[in-house]
Amino acid sequence: MTSGVDVAIIGAGQAGLATSWYLTQANVDHVVLDAGRVAETWRTRRWDSFCLVTPNWSVKLPGAEYAGPEPDGFMARAELVAHIQGWADEFHAPVQENCAVAALDADSKNFVLTTSSGKIRARKVVVASGGYQRAHLPANANQIPDPVIQILAEDYTNPGGIPPGAVIIVGSGQTGCQLAEELHESGRKVFLSCGKCPWAPRRLGGNDLVWWVVESGFWDRTPDQLPSPFARLTGNPQTTGRGGGHDLNYRTLHAMGVELVGRYEGAGDGKVHFADDLTETIDAGDTMSANFKKWIDALCERRALDLPWEMPPPMRVAARTEVDIAQEGIGTVIWTSGYRPAYGWVHFPVFDDMGFPIQQDGRSSVAGLYFMGVHFQRKAKSAVLYGVGEDAELVAQHIVDNSR
Repeated sequence: MTSGVDVAIIGAGQAGLATSWYLTQANVDHVVLDAGRVAETWRTRRWDSFCLVTPNWSVKLPGAEYAGPEPDGFMARAELVAHIQGWADEFHAPVQENCAVAALDADSKNFVLTTSSGKIRARKVVVASGGYQRAHLPANANQIPDPVIQILAEDYTNPGGIPPGAVIIVGSGQTGCQLAEELHESGRKVFLSCGKCPWAPRRLGGNDLVWWVVESGFWDRTPDQLPSPFARLTGNPQTTGRGGGHDLNYRTLHAMGVELVGRYEGAGDGKVHFADDLTETIDAGDTMSANFKKWIDALCERRALDLPWEMPPPMRVAARTEVDIAQEGIGTVIWTSGYRPAYGWVHFPVFDDMGFPIQQDGRSSVAGLYFMGVHFQRKAKSAVLYGVGEDAELVAQHIVDNSR
């Protein structure tokens, strides 16, 4: 079948729904298409015990700011999904679920979306499918031998959902650290293959870390303030919201008994090999953390606040460069080494060398084609629950202004 609509939004996560909310207020005819359900990524690509790493008060979706009894808490997965679903239901978001978009093209007059429900023509399209759709695997990931089970972080559910034995986690951002903590606490031996990740204390001077991120202006950084385009892939500071929120980084994981190793290099002869770079990696993370601390120091100076954070001395750990699979009883490798954009189905030349959309305030060089929810789309907060509404308002307003 073929149908037509003024605006098609691809993706029913927070970015697509925020755009839909503003278009609904302006009475703009539109549809929101998703291959799954509302908030599908939150539903299916997070583990059972997942909770937000940002406090509830920072959920500032348009028309759906958090107003519950625990503003300083951290919503569990089910609560967050219910919050987003309730928001979509309340403003009657025109979501068409289970409608996967396989291709975005154009004819002489309209955009043409090839979907699992047929062709859809639209005058304007907002691609809100998220900035990181494809899990990234490091080089030589295919060298892990059978019978060791390999899974992506998005396929991990709980400790009981993976085979018995020790676990190697490759990737040490927020997800890797949280899975390492959970598996260690369940009694598993855990090896964490570390990358260059920043960290920060969960609370500073009586305020949550995110309060400092917001008040210091760190989330208002723009892409031109980054040292390089590749810096868009830098992970968020290592920490967790689990159990009310607490510090979680290389130092805390090492103290609890998680074994830290260097960058994954490959496997062979029954062993998994790691680079001899753990000291360099930890120091690099400390440097990134110290750079973030400068924003906090500047805020303290402006407001005459006490400096709440002193950097610890360098961390030195004697790390192994190989782990014997049989000797250590390795049963599972979990890949949690980040994501990359995957817009190959969007058949327009509007992407940079890294696969990110080339856009200005969400607008691409193709008239009527917009992007939403891209990491560092306008600012550091563009893709998060605190800041996505700001970008959505600009995109929706541009659509309205050019629909007259």
